Amino acid sequence: MRQRSFILVAAIVLALLGGAVAAYAYDSSRDDVIAKGVTIAGVDVGGMRADLARRVVAQELKPALERPIYVTNERTRFKLSAEDARLRADVRAMVEDALAESRDGNIVTRLARDLTDGEESALVAPRVTYSSDAVRRFVHRVSRRLHRPPRDARLDFPELKRVKERPGIEVKRAQLEERVEQTLSVADAKRAVEAPVTLRQPKVTRADLVKKYPTLLVVDRDKFQLRHYKRLKLVKSYTVAIGQVGYDTPAGMYHIQNKAVNPAWSVPNSDWAGSLAGTVVPAGSPDNPIKARWLGIYDGAGIHGTDQTWSLGTAASHGCVRMSIPEVIELYDRVRVGAPIYIA
Repeated sequence: MRQRSFILVAAIVLALLGGAVAAYAYDSSRDDVIAKGVTIAGVDVGGMRADLARRVVAQELKPALERPIYVTNERTRFKLSAEDARLRADVRAMVEDALAESRDGNIVTRLARDLTDGEESALVAPRVTYSSDAVRRFVHRVSRRLHRPPRDARLDFPELKRVKERPGIEVKRAQLEERVEQTLSVADAKRAVEAPVTLRQPKVTRADLVKKYPTLLVVDRDKFQLRHYKRLKLVKSYTVAIGQVGYDTPAGMYHIQNKAVNPAWSVPNSDWAGSLAGTVVPAGSPDNPIKARWLGIYDGAGIHGTDQTWSLGTAASHGCVRMSIPEVIELYDRVRVGAPIYIA
């Protein structure tokens, strides 16, 4: 009786061992078989052996992964080719990942899956290699090309054309590097990246110009005109005389430095002044060419009234801007010390 029991037990053990050996042999024979339901970047490789899967992936996926990518910003586009990026689709690594997904679990779960025609339902991500240095150089080039400092609004003299302010552009380089590297690993049909940027706002807007120039005088020497602006709108234009050749009215941006009613004349020490050179002619004297009002500009030059109205519209003075007496009185009352004056 004992012998029969032993034989039965031995038979059962041998059967189990034989089944285990057979199961192990079957499982080992499928070491290079990818389980059904496994895809690599959307390419179905389920049920394929590794060598076939590599050929299929190389044919269907490798060209898509090795296409160039583009970084765009508005109408500007930059190309990063696979050659420049040293980009290569790692077909072998992707198939190895698919096999690893297929061999997940243990022999029992794998046998149960395979013998019942089950699926693994695993999505394997693309694998690529590229040069990080090449990506950084590309991003640096994009950043340099797109970089734009903010532009303040300004006035173009003497016409006072207002040049519009414009925000500056600064590329977010770290974010762009990350986006480029992510796109290199995706077999996307578009393969385009929008460059992330920060807009730097200008300090001066066109509205600020109005505040900056509540009152403005512009002397156009070519046209012998002095124009008076309030909040950059023309109030009145005057015909004036300017400095003659050799005694030119100084060009540039200045400010009204001082004002006076019927001032004395400190005569310039030059041949132009004749016998009065270097003297001071009192107010009201017939020899004093400064009539009624004075608005000082720079280095002895200023705006003043004249009774020599025939000289208006010509280059006749020693550098000053001459106006008719009624008009200089009118202007004097409208302009404060410190008001800007541009002489073109």
